[in-house]
Order: sequence, then C-alpha cells, then structure tokens
Amino acid sequence: MIDLDALRAPRTRAPGPDLPHVSDLTGPGGLRLRHYRPAEEPRPVIVFLHGGAFILGDLDSHDRTCRRMAAACDVEVLAVDYRLAPEHPYPAAIDDAAEVLRQVQPWAVAGDSAGGYLATMACLRLRDSGEPLPAVQILICPNTDLTLGSASVREEGGWGLDPAFLREAISCWTPDPADPAASPLSAPGLHGLPSAVVITAERDPLRDEGEAYAARLRAAGVEVVARREDGLEHGFIQNLDEAAIAASERIFRDIQHLLP
Repeated sequence: MIDLDALRAPRTRAPGPDLPHVSDLTGPGGLRLRHYRPAEEPRPVIVFLHGGAFILGDLDSHDRTCRRMAAACDVEVLAVDYRLAPEHPYPAAIDDAAEVLRQVQPWAVAGDSAGGYLATMACLRLRDSGEPLPAVQILICPNTDLTLGSASVREEGGWGLDPAFLREAISCWTPDPADPAASPLSAPGLHGLPSAVVITAERDPLRDEGEAYAARLRAAGVEVVARREDGLEHGFIQNLDEAAIAASERIFRDIQHLLP
C-alpha cells in the first residue's frame, strides 16, 4: 500500500535560477498558482502541470523546473497546484486544469508524466466543448494510457518508475483505468488539438504510450515535434545530471522554435 504521508513529506532540492518576478497567486476555486516571469515585459504564457502519478507533487516539487523553463525559453510560466488523488479522484484534476486554461487562455500548456496526461485531457475537454485552446501542448514523458498496456511497461519497469507503484497510484485516481474516456490514447478522435511537442525517454515504462499518442496526433493532422531521449529515465526533466540537462535544453529549444 502506498504511504502517502512519507511520499508527500517535503524534500530539499537544489534551487532553480533566480527570476525577477515569482509570485504565489490564488486561482479558480481557490487553487494555488505560482507565476514565474523572466522580464518586466509580458511574455507568452505556459501553464505548467506537474507530474507525480496523480497523488504527489505541488508548486515546490517542480519549482526548479518551472524556473528553468521560464529563464531558458523567455516565457512566463504559471504552475498549477491541482487537486490530488485519492482525496480528489478523477476527474477533479482535469477540472482544475481545464478551468485554469479557460481563465488564462495561455499560449501553451505543458506537463510531465501525470501532468502531461492532464494537459492532454484538458485540451480534449476544451476542444469537445468548442472553447479556445492553447496553441501548443508540451508533453514530457506523458502517461496517455491508464491501462499501462504497452510493451515498454514490461521492458523498462526496472528503470526509475515502478509499474506496480504506478498501477496503485492510478487506482487512487480512478477505479476504472480501462474506461476509454479516462485515457487520451483511447480518445475516439484527436483532430483539432493544439500542435504538440511530445518527448519520451528510452528507459521509461511510459515510452511506448507517449510515442503512440504522438503518432495518433500526427495521423489526425496535428503538427507534432516528437523525440525519444536515448538512455534517459522517466522524470529526467527534474534531474540535473549532464545528460538530463542536455535533454531539457533540447526541450527548451523546441519551445523557443514554436514561440509566436
């Protein structure tokens, strides 16, 4: 059984770069937000949804990553402290993400792991309701299939992300992972979604489902930048080893190339 108290205990991380403006805000429904701005002048806004298997993570867990993204890409980043399972199961976090996108109408939405899942699900919801969408979705090691049925879950399960832990975490998020409505990879159509940057990692159990989602987006006519980062594990965007930093910098360049 998952020990949430232990997993949610605060951890000390090396800080990210200093920025001129970092402020904590209150968003829709009382959600905690954190706004990062690298300059006095307005910049394109990226809404960032953190990873954490639906049950972990907050503004502090991904503060360094958000600072790095804002500084490297010269963008404003708005991080969302969405509600976590099991206290708030499916679709609470999707509700939160979609509502922030409605109110902010950012240039892009980004997320890693479960945050990538939430980014895709929020975009699907807004598309289906005919509401404005971000121009770009940035998906880093996204979880797109809650059934965890891809071959890489079996092949890469010893690297970084434990599939048994993830299955238990997903069961906290939804009691029915096989429900097609709960997985973006099972969506009946992906047409009309934002352009996408989809980054996977070779040693990530979620590799294949991320790549399958990128392929389905392309088949639906969505512009996609997709890349597999060789030798890296799930969650590398949070890491500071040489290979992870180099891969993160490639993602930041992808974002810069798409900026308006």
